[in-house]
Amino acid sequence: MSILASRLSRIKPSPTIAVTNKARELKAAGRDVIGLGAGEPDFDTPDNIKAAAIKAIETGDTKYTAVDGTPALKKAICAKFARENGLTYTPDQITVGVGGKQVLYNALMATLNPGDEVIIPAPYWVSYPDMVELAEGTPVTVSCPAEQGFKLQPADLEKAITPKTKWLILNSPSNPSGAAYTRAEMKALTDVLVKHPHVWVMTDDMYEHLLYDGLEFVTPAQVEPSLYDRTLTVNGVSKSYAMTGWRIGYAGGPKDLIKAIGVIQSQSTSNPTSIAQAAAVEALNGPQDFIKERAEVFRQRRDLVVSMLNQATGLSCPKPEGAFYVYPSCAGTIGKTTPDGKVIESDEDFVTYLLESEGVAVVQGSAFGLAPHFRISYATSTEALEEACRRIQRACGNLR
Repeated sequence: MSILASRLSRIKPSPTIAVTNKARELKAAGRDVIGLGAGEPDFDTPDNIKAAAIKAIETGDTKYTAVDGTPALKKAICAKFARENGLTYTPDQITVGVGGKQVLYNALMATLNPGDEVIIPAPYWVSYPDMVELAEGTPVTVSCPAEQGFKLQPADLEKAITPKTKWLILNSPSNPSGAAYTRAEMKALTDVLVKHPHVWVMTDDMYEHLLYDGLEFVTPAQVEPSLYDRTLTVNGVSKSYAMTGWRIGYAGGPKDLIKAIGVIQSQSTSNPTSIAQAAAVEALNGPQDFIKERAEVFRQRRDLVVSMLNQATGLSCPKPEGAFYVYPSCAGTIGKTTPDGKVIESDEDFVTYLLESEGVAVVQGSAFGLAPHFRISYATSTEALEEACRRIQRACGNLR
């Protein structure tokens, strides 16, 4: 009899982490590899945020905190939601976790019963379906192809809802596609949800501040206030503040749900690190100017990558509205043959070819539920992106 639990058979290791680890291994072995797999800003955490963490250490703020966040951080989060999203929460409607990922996981564990369905637009962040499976729910993926801008359409949402639907997970701007909903597009989706009072909404707003070309960020409970009592609005400091390693995510929602999430957390990790929480207070309350400056750098990188990839034979790269990813189609390479005689039969074959032939690490679209595509993170230096895109162009040109 195996020591391993049967639930493990329902999930897969994260493909994005696998690609990043593979790139690291090849680099360590002496290979010239450009890793474009990780969704992590290359910018450093701002100095004022670091200083707040150092102060917390020096003043002894190193003890256990309340399980789901310090009063100071919850107060800062309430202020952020009011200031930026027009959402009013009290501290007992806020939960803080070890990254946004834990908040999402805790919420699913606290609410799903076997057979409950969760609607997930595809392409999706790789972890959503597996977290639903771990919580014994049923992921219901809805294909959102490039022709739809990788966005969920109201008619498709309506069709996917059944009496068993418990949640819709909505991620805008999106990982992996960078697609972001306009206010009108979001309103069209919330109009559908209003008609189905048993369906709750779980937002993943992690890329809120990475929007381009003048697009305004909106979140469901802001667009449709009647959804407020059945929406969990999830966010964090990882992307906007270049704090991926600090592991602080948070959410606002109904008190009973927030309390249930706290119960799950109390029996798993307990509180997030006290020092990281102190840093997050400074991130949310401190200067915000650098966010727009860094977003402008990401926009320039986006334009560079989209332009260069669209010059590669067999690739087609839409221009995303936000985040720091592009999600090009490699359909034009399927069926072609590599210089060493292998036929490209899938997007997985294509990304393997890029890594082996040119040392460029990207993630196959099948990992995100929509093939044949691949994801590139442009959260790295402009020089590395230019070189990577040249290599991709060369790899595509060498296919026959």
